[in-house]
Amino acid sequence: MNIKLLSLLLTFASASLFANDTTKQNKTETLPSIMVKKLDGTQVNIQDYAKTGKFTIISFWATWCGPCIKELDNILDVYEDWQTKYGCELIAVTIDDSRNIPKVKPFVNGKGWPYLILTDENKDLARAMNVNNPPQVILLDQNGNIVYVHNGYTEGSELEIEEKMKALMKI
Repeated sequence: MNIKLLSLLLTFASASLFANDTTKQNKTETLPSIMVKKLDGTQVNIQDYAKTGKFTIISFWATWCGPCIKELDNILDVYEDWQTKYGCELIAVTIDDSRNIPKVKPFVNGKGWPYLILTDENKDLARAMNVNNPPQVILLDQNGNIVYVHNGYTEGSELEIEEKMKALMKI
């Protein structure tokens, strides 16, 4: 009798755990309403970039971060193709501090990156998005929902972004 009761309790406990997991998986996450700046100093709300109706890749980076630069350089090799296939846009959000912000525009121009560059010098957006160390990539679907987050960079990590976009488009 005790074994049956224990078995029944374990079944209910397991069902409860699975129900909680499903709830977490179905929770929709979006960008917070936080002001950041364009390189010309214009303030914009990061949430506005979630309302474009296309895939949006947000890459947190810094001029002093080697892996960040490598990742953005490698994405550059496939970015035009991604724009054609998936209609995506990449927004590179630098977390350089106020001393380094003047270096960002010449750095980006030297790299030839076509990305929209935003600055988060006070790290308000980075804190809200739990970005502790760059690089960190966040992919938004066409509805502005966060569907993928990746921390760090290893060679080929950019292909995971494409696989996620491909899966969401069911190609």
